[in-house]
Amino acid sequence: MLVEHIILSLVAILGLSLLAQPVSKWLRLPFASILVVLGFVASEIIVYVGIDTGIRADNFQAIIFYVFIPLLVFESAYNLDKQQLKKNLIVVLSLAIIAMLLTCLIAATLLFYGIGHEVGFPWLAALITGAILAATDPVAVVVKLKEMKAPKRIAVLLEGESLFNDATAIVLFGVFLSMAAATNAAALTRVDYSLLDISLRFLSVFIGGAVTGLVVGLFFGVLQKKVKQDLLTGIMGLMVAYGSYLLAEYFMVSGVMSTLLAALSFSIMVQKNVSEDSVVSVGQDAASNNRYLWDVLSYVANVSVFIVMGAVITLEMFEQRWLAMLIAIISLLVARALSVYGVMLVFSFFKNLEVSFSSQTVMVWGGLRGAVTLALALSLPTTLDYWWTIQSIAFGVVMFSLFVQAPTMSILAKRLLKAKEIE
Repeated sequence: MLVEHIILSLVAILGLSLLAQPVSKWLRLPFASILVVLGFVASEIIVYVGIDTGIRADNFQAIIFYVFIPLLVFESAYNLDKQQLKKNLIVVLSLAIIAMLLTCLIAATLLFYGIGHEVGFPWLAALITGAILAATDPVAVVVKLKEMKAPKRIAVLLEGESLFNDATAIVLFGVFLSMAAATNAAALTRVDYSLLDISLRFLSVFIGGAVTGLVVGLFFGVLQKKVKQDLLTGIMGLMVAYGSYLLAEYFMVSGVMSTLLAALSFSIMVQKNVSEDSVVSVGQDAASNNRYLWDVLSYVANVSVFIVMGAVITLEMFEQRWLAMLIAIISLLVARALSVYGVMLVFSFFKNLEVSFSSQTVMVWGGLRGAVTLALALSLPTTLDYWWTIQSIAFGVVMFSLFVQAPTMSILAKRLLKAKEIE
């Protein structure tokens, strides 16, 4: 795409997002759902009049991984309530790592045997799909829960799970994708990977990224204490988000985990510096302005991903891959239920960590798929024979989340949750 095409596309995306806000309120549908519809309609009109937008399925990988994902991960980690996260950290990490891995494996197994086409959809394709679908994005649900004054803890659990879950899913996706690329490059040669090989690779990438991000976040946190300027703090935030990601990628470890830990450590240091500042109002203004900066950047990244999804959707996906989509939706719902209920069963023996069954049910239905799932699906290399099948499945699952799960979430929550349980 030419530079002027990129700028024009960004202007069009922001314009459509402004139109989506009132339409979303009028139709009482999630904002993201309207973005997808507008993206699809706009792209159909543009193609009909003969304009080439330059949007192709094979030109997304770089912009998704090096522009959108660092923004989305950093903003979520930077703005997360650290006190609530600390109180629920054990449960959050269990959901984000153990339940996520279970969801990936169960969904992949059900998909592989459900589709039943080992040549066109091998095990690696099922595992890649499982990793993509395991990434949760409960933004629309959390907004609804806050509006109806549902228990605060469940919103924290969903947000915290999504944050760490996304990082884990992306690392796992990267491991499986590199394996698929190696297998693809080997052509007819069979490439075998043991569970130990996969586990060691996952841990090295995961932990390596975390350590890299922690170092970067602490370094800039100390530097910010010396500077104490609103504008420079915002610039440092951008450097932390992208610098930690690129540094980790250079060392061939997880850029996502690096950005996540960098954001957490940097934001904690900034908050600490604000509390220690003798001019409290100045420090609070700086923190507020930086939060606003990341809200704007995250908004742009989110609406871009959903509108681009609408733009690349084709009716052929639903005509030719509807059965695979249906199998994936059922597989994911089963996998999500088994993993969440299974992990939460362990915590039922600990009073301080126990989560009620009604809250668990809301969490099962509230584990929507959104921006990260789309970003990963759009980043699939077209050199893989099964890329279009995986992308179609991902789109189908996200559409189910946006047009079925999200709109019915408030009904389910009102029936199961008690507003007076606010924690």
